[in-house]
Amino acid sequence: MLNYDEKMVEEQIRYTFRNKELLRQALSHSSFINEMKRKGMESYERLEFLGDAVLELITSEYLFEHYKELPEGRLTRLRASIVCEFTLSSVSKELKLGDYVLLSKGEELTGGRKRNSILCDLFESVLGAIYLDGGMEPARSYVRRFLLTDIEHKTLFYDAKTTLQEMMQKDGKGLVTYELLKEEGPDHDKHFVTQVLVDGISLAQGDGSSKKNAEQMAAYHALLKLRSL
Repeated sequence: MLNYDEKMVEEQIRYTFRNKELLRQALSHSSFINEMKRKGMESYERLEFLGDAVLELITSEYLFEHYKELPEGRLTRLRASIVCEFTLSSVSKELKLGDYVLLSKGEELTGGRKRNSILCDLFESVLGAIYLDGGMEPARSYVRRFLLTDIEHKTLFYDAKTTLQEMMQKDGKGLVTYELLKEEGPDHDKHFVTQVLVDGISLAQGDGSSKKNAEQMAAYHALLKLRSL
């Protein structure tokens, strides 16, 4: 299923490519390239590699400028929480990059458009393409506009389990446990649903591609719930 629409993508990311082939490559999954068997076509993997390096530089630069009170260790941890799979895939969802990625029929049928690992890759591959097409300034604008905003909320997921445990202990509630509610799907595409309980009382649920991710998501949803009270 081909949903590729370069004009819509450019509107979403607020950048117009001079070399449209770079954008197409940034949204071409390896499964699509293998299925099409067209010589000269490349998947997004090399652009993702470049985008990953550019992302680390831009994020490091931003944190260095805006968090002058933090030592190197704290900056490193903050950067890791910003560029983790959950955060990057969340931004890609907001940009609707999954709607336009070129996938094989098989990848399409197994839910590739919504898979966090692919969405995370897309944010970085598009960044790599922008960097090659326009240089550092538009690349920096892309990252700062869509990723480096509301950092406190974006980094909440990374340490969600630890943060929830510390919050409960501070409030005099000790036992935080996680219970697997559902496990489904083939081995290559597992899906888990977990709930987090505080002193035996269910607080929130989360889902993910692994038990660890599902627990992290449950803790994240619990924190959001507690903050809204």
